[in-house]
Amino acid sequence: MPNRFTRAVSMLAGLVLAGSGLAVVNAAPAAANVEDCPKGYFCGWTGKDVTGSMWKTNKNVADLGRWADDIHSYVNRTSKEACLYGARNYDKSSYLWSVERGDAEDYAYYGDISSVIRSISFVQDRHECNVRDYPNWMSLPTSATPDFGDLNGDGRADVISRDRAGGLWFTPGDGTGRLIGTGGWNAMNALTRHGDFSRDGREDVIAREASTGRLWLYPGTGTGALGTRKLIGTGGWNAMSKITAVGDLTGDSRSDLVAVEKSTGRLYLYPGTSTGTLGSRKLIGTGGWNAMNALVGMGDTNGDGHPDLYAREASTGKLWLYPGRTSALDSRALIGSGGWNAMGHLFAVGDFNGTDAPDLVAVTNESFVIDGWSDNPGWLINYLGRGDGRLESAWRYTNGWWGFTDFC
Repeated sequence: MPNRFTRAVSMLAGLVLAGSGLAVVNAAPAAANVEDCPKGYFCGWTGKDVTGSMWKTNKNVADLGRWADDIHSYVNRTSKEACLYGARNYDKSSYLWSVERGDAEDYAYYGDISSVIRSISFVQDRHECNVRDYPNWMSLPTSATPDFGDLNGDGRADVISRDRAGGLWFTPGDGTGRLIGTGGWNAMNALTRHGDFSRDGREDVIAREASTGRLWLYPGTGTGALGTRKLIGTGGWNAMSKITAVGDLTGDSRSDLVAVEKSTGRLYLYPGTSTGTLGSRKLIGTGGWNAMNALVGMGDTNGDGHPDLYAREASTGKLWLYPGRTSALDSRALIGSGGWNAMGHLFAVGDFNGTDAPDLVAVTNESFVIDGWSDNPGWLINYLGRGDGRLESAWRYTNGWWGFTDFC
């Protein structure tokens, strides 16, 4: 079990026998010898309370050899999560548990360990220890050409996910997935997609760069991948929150964007243009939109030919429908009476159950309750569209979606 240890001012030294990133230390039998583990290393001891001989590594180890049976206490002082496995070669079916990363002054050590640890790896996020790199996503083909949500043209709703390492994953709805952005996506603090902005017949992704406030268009290639980015907002977009692609709200057959101005709480419409850029903005919400902590461009949920907007009210957890009309939004209607703040992410990918009505996807946060217990992050919750603007009851589909920082 874990024990919290705060590092002393002076550091105790051990006799280290170095070799290939691994070492053994002859440690004196005292729990304070947790300090013998250098910063940047994972260390294990033969004794159950940080006593006996010490083994250490700062690299992945596919086979601990004789140490597999001998580690009975350990500490992680690396900057990554440590994944422990009961089989060699990081076999995920043998996953035991993860060990939290430590810092220089405050970290936990674990004692009285009886499990056999045969391999260890280090990852940015613990979800990588025992689930595949991309979330499990399945969708059914639609009977008509989807307005949005289909990046590879196979008629299924797709999902794009960003992991904590900054990688971007494409999951096409058939249970598979692949990496479409190898890194750097953590530089973006907003991701959204809904239809074709570049006017080439393929769905695109829009992202805001946190450091500059610039807005970038990543054109879809029609295969699920993204092409070379194009600057569509030279700066100032950090003044906006909840940047959301909504589809064709203006009625000109071009995809549009909405965003909330942080300083005023006003909602603005940014119309798409024939050149793949954004036109002059138009005020469509005079104030109060800072009360919403999530916006979702749902598509036409009520069958009137206009795309609609869902919004979650932060103070109440209520979900509201704002029906679209040409270049504007109609009076809102309540479609979720509460509890929606238990969702860490809300996003729309079109119709994923083949009924031609837009559906809503949610990923839970730590406050989500199952059987009376909270702390259930990473569950995928599906809400099927009814075709009248409302949603069917929640369908808890699968877990394994935690550890991802954004979806679109």
